[in-house]
Amino acid sequence: MNATRVKKAAPRKAAAKATTAKATTAKATAAEATTTEAPPAKKAAAKKGAVKKAVKAVEAVAEAAPAGPDLEQTRRARRILKLLTARYPDPVLELDFGSPLQLLVAAVLAAQTLDERVNLVTPVLFAKYPTAADLAAADPAEMEVILQPVGYFRKKTQIVMKLAATLVERHDGEVPTTLDELIELPWVGRKTANMVLGNAFGTPAISVDTHVGRVAHRLAWGPEKDVEKTEADVAALFEQKDWVPVNLLLILHGRRTCHSRKPACGACPLAEECPSAGLAGKGELDPEKARALLK
Repeated sequence: MNATRVKKAAPRKAAAKATTAKATTAKATAAEATTTEAPPAKKAAAKKGAVKKAVKAVEAVAEAAPAGPDLEQTRRARRILKLLTARYPDPVLELDFGSPLQLLVAAVLAAQTLDERVNLVTPVLFAKYPTAADLAAADPAEMEVILQPVGYFRKKTQIVMKLAATLVERHDGEVPTTLDELIELPWVGRKTANMVLGNAFGTPAISVDTHVGRVAHRLAWGPEKDVEKTEADVAALFEQKDWVPVNLLLILHGRRTCHSRKPACGACPLAEECPSAGLAGKGELDPEKARALLK
């Protein structure tokens, strides 16, 4: 009797084991399926989170970036450009030059002296030393004699010869055509580099000298003492094709009308557009007296 029960129980145990094994296999299969499907879901979630972070980062940069000029600012800038063009219909650089090398050297010589004096000596200088190699190999005493009218002639002789030697060493005697290369030359800053780019190579550029900085500041276009900020702010107001003409017009206006100490506000075509008209009592508002200040 016991043997028979044992024999009957054996198949039941075997069946139970088989059922347990199937259940275990099913669980393993389900777990495997879950494991296989989880990574794509996790990747999708991670990707979505990364996109959200990227969007937030871009928005943060946009909020931190300075706002560009609005429509009214650009319209006002165009009105001012028309007024300046009417006052100075043929704006040109007042430094005489016949090549990029001549302009570069003339610009260096113009430091702390008048353009008119530079224009007196450069024809003689370039007739004797027409190339960068000639300038670099010059007799310093002979060059000093030529440069005497521009002041600081000994120092400027050294500067011109060093600048020319650098052009020969680095650029085969040619003036480079990029801002980065130009400002790496000795005694050449952004102002001079942009002057050469705009006037010798026809590359859109804003050269911020003392006149441009002053006039732009009075027109509320940029800070007077921050060259790079004023350069960027003025450039943002105009199309690139207008950068060089605007630059020349601002220089002329600063020299002829919007003087440093006593601007001729009463004879200025920009008076109605200028927030600094009268300059808190320093500008001459009387039309007749203002006209006498024009140059």
